[in-house]
Amino acid sequence: MLDAHALARSPTWVFDLDHTLYRPESGLFQQVERRMGRYIEARLGLAPDAAKALQKALFRAHGSTLRGLMREHGEDGHAFLAYVHDIDYAGLAPDSSLAAALERLPGRKLVFTNGSAAHAERVLARLALDGHFAAVFDIVAADWLPKPAPAAYDRLLARHGVAPEGAVMVEDVARNLAPAAALGMTTVWLRTAHGWAGEGAEAAFVHHTIGDLTEWLEGLAATV
Repeated sequence: MLDAHALARSPTWVFDLDHTLYRPESGLFQQVERRMGRYIEARLGLAPDAAKALQKALFRAHGSTLRGLMREHGEDGHAFLAYVHDIDYAGLAPDSSLAAALERLPGRKLVFTNGSAAHAERVLARLALDGHFAAVFDIVAADWLPKPAPAAYDRLLARHGVAPEGAVMVEDVARNLAPAAALGMTTVWLRTAHGWAGEGAEAAFVHHTIGDLTEWLEGLAATV
């Protein structure tokens, strides 16, 4: 059962970015995925269908398309991130309700993303949430190891002095919560319409499941 009082007083909150702090309906990440495909087409000389198939295969095998490209094809991570995040952010608008909920929630808030810090900062600015987060821990800070690689979580905790037993991680991809739970963090899976993101959601490493981030945070804040 959700212990709202304990969670609301958690000293550190770790939030995923894409499809967690904004909903998939914005279409933002679809732009990123299209640019991933174009990057693979151009760099590896593949037709669109073959590039898309490779993109998905690399994601499944390595945790991210970027990690797969770096390991299997020697691609430059910085060039890839700059290209795939060169997108239109106009589909995101200030989220005053989420901002208010974060403001009322005690504790430090961090963003933990498989994307770049630059992308995260642009997203947070568009959502008017940038003033609510102490730091962004991105794929570069993780030494190019994407979630759910356990070493990435270790680096996050070390860099930001996070005590796992007093931290909560919120994420839309259920499997990414497994290492967090193993470290002693409380985990929260945000359900979305993407079926693959829910793989593993019934496992013991998912401590709580929610359908709306803002509504859930508002409920927690109300208990403080």
